[in-house]
This record gives sequence, C-alpha cells and structure tokens, in this order.
Amino acid sequence: MKKPKLTEEDGYEALKGHTLDKALLARSRYGPSFDEQSMTELLADPEVVRFPTVLRFDADSLMPGEFAWARALGESPSEGFALIVHPHFEGRWDVLPMLIAYHLVSINYLDVATQDEAELFGAALLGMEVLDYYDQVCALADSIPGAPLPQETPAEFATPVAPAATGCGSGGCGCSH
Repeated sequence: MKKPKLTEEDGYEALKGHTLDKALLARSRYGPSFDEQSMTELLADPEVVRFPTVLRFDADSLMPGEFAWARALGESPSEGFALIVHPHFEGRWDVLPMLIAYHLVSINYLDVATQDEAELFGAALLGMEVLDYYDQVCALADSIPGAPLPQETPAEFATPVAPAATGCGSGGCGCSH
C-alpha cells in the first residue's frame, strides 16, 4: 500500500486543527470567561500549554509598542517560558486573557506558529470571531503609552524575527523575539 504524500499545506491545516482543538479544550476547562485564577490554571495545564509558563510584567524586556513576548527560560523549550507582558496591563484581567492567548501558540508550536494560529487560538478560546479578536488585540497594543506608530518604529524592529508575532496592522501587536 502506497503512503499518501503530504504537502506543506496539509501540515498547516493540521496545525490549525490542533490549535483550534487546544483552544476549545482550554475554553471547556477554564472558560467561558477568564480571570486571574482560570488563566493561572490554564497556564499550568500541560494539555493546553505544552511547556511550563510563568507570567511576568516587564517593559524593559519588550520592544517599543510590543505588548508581550514569550521568552525561553533555557536552551530547551522543556525548561519553560516566561510570558513577559507590558506592565500597562498588569492587574487588568478584563483584557489580559486576550493578550496571553495570542502568545500561547508560540509557546506550544515554537517558530512554526504564525499570527494566523495566534489569532485563531485567541478567538476560539474567548468565543470571538477572529477579526474581532484581531481588532481588539491591536487596539490594546496601541493603548500602551508611548507605543510607536508604524512609521515611528525603529528600523531594527521593523522586521520581526519570528512569524508568530506579526499582524495587527497598526504596528503595536507584538513582535516575537
């Protein structure tokens, strides 16, 4: 019996399906509304978040206009990640789940994930349409005091290193490091 030949497109479709499954699992366990306790439990659930993840608030670790970044805590992903969030959002559990969700795919799928999976995961987790989720994340990123406009972004930050962090056309939606 001949094995079917899978394409790159097949791989991305499988990734999208897996991303959606993880978001729906998380929503069924910890949602439909999210607060500090449910998000803490979600971050600690290895069936939802593949690698250990802690939440930290620190503007110094972020690029101008960046709202969050998943920083590896060691050489291997199994050593975990610190999800660094801009302190502008500290204690704002009405919006933090939206921002946290965006970066969970880069923790789960590393540099294979793109903004498409980030938006799909966040929207499904929060029970939103993808475009509405995208618009709200962009508005939040743009609300950071001193966030640069696209034309103000320094040249060294103009091209994100990892694809999981592009998106949000106004320039504030988080570049991954």
